[in-house]
Amino acid sequence: KEAAALPVGAMTAMFLLEKASLKNGQKVLVYGASGSVGSYAVQLAKQKEALVTGVCSVSNVEMVKSLGAEEVIDYKKEDYSECNEKFDIVFDAVGKTTKAKAKKVLSAEGTFVSVTMLTKEKTEHLERIKELVEQGKLKPFIDKTFTLDEIVAAHEYVDSGRKRGNVVIEILQQNENH
Repeated sequence: KEAAALPVGAMTAMFLLEKASLKNGQKVLVYGASGSVGSYAVQLAKQKEALVTGVCSVSNVEMVKSLGAEEVIDYKKEDYSECNEKFDIVFDAVGKTTKAKAKKVLSAEGTFVSVTMLTKEKTEHLERIKELVEQGKLKPFIDKTFTLDEIVAAHEYVDSGRKRGNVVIEILQQNENH
């Protein structure tokens, strides 16, 4: 299940952090920190000793902190673009904020990246993800598992906007005696 939950979200996060030229110790804001891409972005930024602020709903604050975020902003109560912090990177993990809004909290040399940007799979990203998982430094957060027969319910759950981390579809092998 964990292997199935890794490639897309983790590679997207890795590619975008690479595109943003993440360096050790930078301040990173992850908008949508409790989703698949966001949960990986938080963990990967922490690998570079970044100071991470996550933006999510209040129900996901503890989850995002458990992934490594030092600060968490509840987007329903506070507009991240109004905070007094300045960030080196604003990472839009859900495609629901804008560069114009992010500019309000970006440092002069800061970078905005978003899942709406084109990403490209790289073999070295998969290899790095594998290494981090084996070292216990990257772990997929699996919210729910559905069987293939429950695929409609899985899509409805994802579309509800309440999903945290990853949803996995499990394909059960048919018993030959049935």
